[in-house]
Order: sequence, then structure tokens, then C-alpha cells
Amino acid sequence: MAKNQILGLDIGSSSVKAVVAERDPTNKISLLHVIERPSRGLRKGIVVDMEDAASAVNGVLQEVKKFSKSAVNNIYLNVGSSDVHSQISRGIIAVSRASSEIHRDDMTRAVQASEAVHLPSNRMILHTITREFIVDGVGDIRDPLGMVGARLEVASVVIDAFEPAVKNLMKCVGMAGGSISGLIFGPLASATSVLTKNQKELGVLLVDIGYGTTGMAVYEENKLLHTTMFPVGAGHVTNDLAVALKIPVETAEKLKVAYGYALAKEVSAKESVELKKVDPSLKGSPSRKYIAEVIEARLTEICELVNNELRLVGKAGRLPGGVVLTGGGSKLPGVVELLRGELKLSAQIGLPQPNLFEANAKEMSEILESPEYVSVLGLLLWSRELEPRRAPMTQGNFFINFLRNLLP
Repeated sequence: MAKNQILGLDIGSSSVKAVVAERDPTNKISLLHVIERPSRGLRKGIVVDMEDAASAVNGVLQEVKKFSKSAVNNIYLNVGSSDVHSQISRGIIAVSRASSEIHRDDMTRAVQASEAVHLPSNRMILHTITREFIVDGVGDIRDPLGMVGARLEVASVVIDAFEPAVKNLMKCVGMAGGSISGLIFGPLASATSVLTKNQKELGVLLVDIGYGTTGMAVYEENKLLHTTMFPVGAGHVTNDLAVALKIPVETAEKLKVAYGYALAKEVSAKESVELKKVDPSLKGSPSRKYIAEVIEARLTEICELVNNELRLVGKAGRLPGGVVLTGGGSKLPGVVELLRGELKLSAQIGLPQPNLFEANAKEMSEILESPEYVSVLGLLLWSRELEPRRAPMTQGNFFINFLRNLLP
């Protein structure tokens, strides 16, 4: 039986991650190869230097080609810029048949009707996620196929992005010789690989702290309620430390990793850090408590942004499944406790669900134990949904909305 090699590609502000996988006809995903290289030319998930960004992506894809030439022609790409918006939209149609039986084409027309939202000319729809169908006023229907009714409605979450930002990201991949099969919003990719069906049913918040951005997604009753991205991430913590201590950014990153803590009250004021241990050219011994205060201030700001979004959907402090934290920023000691206190929710680090993947090599098993790879692995899972609707992503057919999505 033929197997299909695919590539999950996450072009972040700090690093470019690529995972080659093989998907067989039963949709089992076997992890084959992983590559991570420093990123260039991106800031807050947006391309700011095309040449640098394309060069960084090219270096990764050249490594991929050594292992799999077919995977670079089947790329599922993460969209992680902070200018992505989501909104609830409804589509209403009359059932066309005399028998009033609802068929698949009726459902498709209803979903298409929900996409008729007013957007500026420079924005495009990334996803249309179906929340529920409503037949003759009776809602919370997941699949109305075969039911009888005169009117069919659908409530959808429509996710749109700034078109030039997405095109620039795509162009980087194209210049590097890759071909894109699907675009996926980062928080949705992360949620797919880390959140269980039970968590989504209870009500859960995913927070993905990347280097330049932080994404969130809220689920309840197995439905996506809300998702967004903020232009603040773990890299801002590093920059804050560099400014506060008057040290190079590279040194600040090392200091954060080696001595950082997210809760200042948990750190003794008597404990200090000799900067020369991190960088021999530096002098001084700032207290570790002061370092933690700088870190906590920025992470608290991120929590405030998340809480504001939760209030918009009426879920602040009201999600039994708590908050699941992913991304490189989740590895900072004390961050779980900080989020637990600031968001008034139970909190835990989220890892990819191992039962969704097959990892035979040690290298592949290790990425299943890292919250940093949650997003790129989620891209591979999304390929199972997008493959039947796949069309080559080029400038000419860019507006083809093949990302018709996820009927329950």
C-alpha cells in the first residue's frame, strides 16, 4: 500500500522547525526525521527581510531533500502572525429538495454562506471551523446529514489573516523550492496535537508561548469558542532582561535559561548571579530575585492579554479543563504556577499525545516529550483533514479556499 510523505514546517521568529512524516492509507502518522535551525528575517511571526527568511528556510529544506525529496512538495505550513482574527458567523439556506432531506451539498452551501463575512480586500480566510448546525431552529447538531428540515443553519468560526503577511511566508517557501499543501493557524495546530477530546468537552484553554508571539485557543463542548495571537512572546522576556541588566541579548537569553524563574516571590533576595559565569567579558552580580521580577512582569502582561480575551467569551476562570501551556516559553521554571495564579485556572505543561504518532527512532521519541514541537506535530495531524481537499498553493490560485474544515 502506498504511503504519503509529508512535511510539517514551522517558521518561527527564533527557529525553523521541520518534521518529515509518513502517512499511510489508514492515516497513521510515522515520524521519520526532524530538523531545527535558527531563523532569520522574521519578527513576531511576520517576514521583515525576505532574503534572510528565504535563506533560513532554504537551509532547512535542503536538509529535508537529503532525506526525502517528495516531502518538500507536500508542506503543511504554520501561520503564526499576530494579525490573525477570528469571528463567529452564521450561514442560512433553504433545503432544496422536495423531500426536505438534508444532503451533503446542503451542508456545503450552508458553510459557504457562513463565509460571506465582510473583510477588507487585503485579508483572506484561513479556516472556517464548523461549531454547530441548526435544523429548523433546533441547534447543537453535529451532523445533519439525512435529517429532514426546511431550513439549515450553521454557526462557524471564521479565521482570517492579513494576506500580504501570508503571501510573504509562502514566497519564502517557494523561493526555497518547496510546495505548500496547506496553511494552518498555529494555535489550532497545537491544540490538535496536545488537547484530548475530554479536555475540549470540559472546557480548556491552550496557551502557546513562542519566541515572538503567544497564541491561545479556547474549547468547550468539543467546539472551538475563540482563538487569537498576541505580538508578545518569550523573546520579549529576553529583551527585557537585556535592557534591565545592560547586557547583550545573547547573554540575556542564556541567563534566562540558566537562572530564570517566573515567580519572584519564590526566589531568595540573597541569591545572586555572577554575570561572568554566563559571559566572561561581563561584570556584576544581580540578584536572582531581580531577574525573576523582570521575567514575571512580562509574563504577567501576557496573562492579562489572555484574561481579556477570556472575558470577551465569558470564560475567565470558568474552564474546568484548565490551561494547557505549550511552546518554548513553557519551559521556564515557575511559569505553570504563575499562570495558575493569574488566570485562576488549573495549569499544566502540554506535550504531544504519543498515541497519535509512531516514533521508532530515539530522536523522534524525544520531540514527543518537548512542548516546543507541539505546533509542528499538529501540522502533520491537520494534513489528514486537508489532504482530500488539497490543491497546490500558488500565487495564481491563492484565493481558492481549500481549507474547508472539520465538520464534527
